[in-house]
Amino acid sequence: MVTPDDPIDPSEFDDLHSTILDWYDQHARVLPWREPGAGPWGVMVSEFMLQQTPVARVLPVWEAWLERWPTPAALAAEPSGEAVRAWGRLGYPRRALRLHAAATAIVADHGGEVPEDHAELLALPGVGEYTAAAIASFAFAQRHVVLDTNVRRVHARLLGGVEVPAPATTRAERDRAAAVMPEDPATAARWAVAVMELGALVCTAARPRCADCPVRDRCAWRAAGSPAYDGPARRAQTWAGTDRQCRGRLLAVLRDSHGPVHRSALDDAWHLTDQRERCLDSLLADGLVVRLGPSTYSLP
Repeated sequence: MVTPDDPIDPSEFDDLHSTILDWYDQHARVLPWREPGAGPWGVMVSEFMLQQTPVARVLPVWEAWLERWPTPAALAAEPSGEAVRAWGRLGYPRRALRLHAAATAIVADHGGEVPEDHAELLALPGVGEYTAAAIASFAFAQRHVVLDTNVRRVHARLLGGVEVPAPATTRAERDRAAAVMPEDPATAARWAVAVMELGALVCTAARPRCADCPVRDRCAWRAAGSPAYDGPARRAQTWAGTDRQCRGRLLAVLRDSHGPVHRSALDDAWHLTDQRERCLDSLLADGLVVRLGPSTYSLP
């Protein structure tokens, strides 16, 4: 078992690297943003869309998005409301506004090309540490720590001997992930996506397929008898009746309209007045909706 604080000799993991990379070569899903033709912009769009959203839901929206806006400049040339409209039902629509803002910044500051430099990526609107590392790794074959939910779970089980990682990523966890990465940048980038795929397909949150895992004999969690998580209760996400659902209903009315929407249409979309008012106010504050007049609204 390797705790986040243990010193690590990268050479100790050569066999682990080759085993997982070989597995990835044989079992990786064919996804359009992994193809060479996707380019950095295609990778960037996928990373925005895949945040908290399953691949199956992202695929058709990503393809339609890249067909309509094959470059950052193409997206930046349109109103941000069109990005929200095209985002459809992916959820968390503020991501659409952030992607539009990032495209605008790429045009203004980087000649319309997604920057390679990690610090420049991190400076773009809506790009956090994970997204910057993922774009730099997957689009430009650089060596960065890429810690999404799947990777953190694989590391927790394989190296740490626990079923699930801590709720928030720790510095020690990042240091362990960096130490385990291959030294060669291109190999490290493949390693990042390979571990991510292992977590998505085999080392899943519920009902992990340990019998199919290529590194099951090296898994610290399995060696410990696969102990169940015994930490604080984790809050389950709900949807029905939440503000998120209400906001989604209101946005759907605006998204499906190609002009101003009268207040009465929004009133019909959600029957609880107080919640509807609160959610409409939050959409206005987030810039996802604009008020055109006393009783009319539209996308920005």
